[in-house]
Amino acid sequence: MPGAPFKKLPPLVVILGPTASGKTDLSLRLADRFDLEIVSADSRQVYRDMDIGTAKPSAGERLRVPHHLLDVVRPDQPFNAVHFEKLGREAVAGIRGRGRVPFVVGGTGLYIKVLTEGLLEAPSTRPEIRENLLRLEKEKGEGTLHRFLRRVDPVLADRVFPRDLVRIVRGLEVFIQSGRPLSDFQRLHGFATGTCRTLKLGVRIEREELYRRIDLRVEAMLAAGLVEEAASLLEKGYGADLKAMQALGYRECLLHIGGRMSLAEVREIMKRETRRYAKRQMTWFNKDKSVVWLDSQKEFDRMLPLIEKFILIDAEDTRSGDGQDPFQHSGSVPQSGSQGADPCRCCHDVGRKA
Repeated sequence: MPGAPFKKLPPLVVILGPTASGKTDLSLRLADRFDLEIVSADSRQVYRDMDIGTAKPSAGERLRVPHHLLDVVRPDQPFNAVHFEKLGREAVAGIRGRGRVPFVVGGTGLYIKVLTEGLLEAPSTRPEIRENLLRLEKEKGEGTLHRFLRRVDPVLADRVFPRDLVRIVRGLEVFIQSGRPLSDFQRLHGFATGTCRTLKLGVRIEREELYRRIDLRVEAMLAAGLVEEAASLLEKGYGADLKAMQALGYRECLLHIGGRMSLAEVREIMKRETRRYAKRQMTWFNKDKSVVWLDSQKEFDRMLPLIEKFILIDAEDTRSGDGQDPFQHSGSVPQSGSQGADPCRCCHDVGRKA
């Protein structure tokens, strides 16, 4: 089915990259040049009272530039890609209704994908199935569900981290309800239906520099009171077994609070696991050939005309401020692309080495 003409689709700029690569700083610099608002695409920053460990933008930064999809739910409330797509669409439509340009900024690849390309039409979640599966994992031991997933959906099992229970349970849940592997739904969907005119800019950074920044960020988080923040969450009644409380950094701090890990171990494990997380992020982003990778420090001046030209394509249509939901457009949309763009050395280095 032919889609809306590319020029007439509303613009959406995406700033993506691994954790600690400088996405927030870049988006704030761009806010000095463009009339924008930011939609956060971070699966952890949606939780209230979890500020230090998620590297959430500061109060001053949020006053400087409007941010959306921060502090959306409590740590004990569910939040997933379905919720993000709905709220993200609403945020983008509101930004355009105010005559501004939405910039999606974050490192959660799935959230960026569903916002720009649509959701997978697979069976919905069922709490009773999820609870039974999690109970089985607890009773039979770690790795049980991943082994089951490998039997029914080996393609998905190869793609998920063995301890990523959220995605493992989702894969089993879909198979139990439909008799089909989740990877089949993903393959048939292809995530190919464009919903807006999208420019994806990736923050390019050398592996050594990224790891240096990760180490500095971990040190800064601990100095800013991450352990105390984790303790305050416990005091508010949020259990250590909650999905949000098992996020990187909080999990280690909770073990320290419980006397099962020294502060030195917390520090080193956080650094190691954050590097591994960055590797997984880059593995995801490397698959998207539409991303234009640029060094935000050395190539900022190159980035500006690229964004400006993209935003101003058919400006009368795209900046009319009519408040229409940009996601109502259907059909396949060509992606703004990376043809001729420099390859990201970090993509390859981080994607291969932890």
